[in-house]
Amino acid sequence: METPPPPTEHAPPTERDVAAIGAQLGRVPRGLRAVAHRCPCGNPDVVETAPRLEDGTPFPTLYYLTCPRAASAIGTLEAEGVMKDMTARLAEDEELAAGYRAAHEDYIARRDAIEVLQGFPSAGGMPDRVKCLHVLVGHSLAAGPGVNPLGDEAIALLPEWWRKGPCVDPDGGTGAEGGDQ
Repeated sequence: METPPPPTEHAPPTERDVAAIGAQLGRVPRGLRAVAHRCPCGNPDVVETAPRLEDGTPFPTLYYLTCPRAASAIGTLEAEGVMKDMTARLAEDEELAAGYRAAHEDYIARRDAIEVLQGFPSAGGMPDRVKCLHVLVGHSLAAGPGVNPLGDEAIALLPEWWRKGPCVDPDGGTGAEGGDQ
């Protein structure tokens, strides 16, 4: 697979970005803080969300994957048992487990820099198991290669989700491929 572009500087979303994200999700995005990564097509594919939603509800998923094509491909990996295999490897490979713990610490530090959610775990099952590849891939895309080893592995297993062009048209299309992660 061709590698997706490196993380973008996390910047507030433009009106066009908000339209694209809404079309991708099929709903108004909640807790949106920034675009954390852009797909090669130009649309956001990972957003940074607030640790708490507007109503005060904790939302520990800091990096939320919005692209329905990427989300679908990740769902296929999950259905194929990739998470179970990764979790088993964490118990056997001390170096991998240490890298995954460091990814957990990075995730918490990034979230805590915005707001501390005392007593809330990171996300995706970190640091002891793999519970959600969507979160791990989102973290890897947002933080860049080398931060989350299992997120990086999952990205390497994915097809090039951007090859068909944009998943939504923020200038008028409603995103027939909208997803709900």
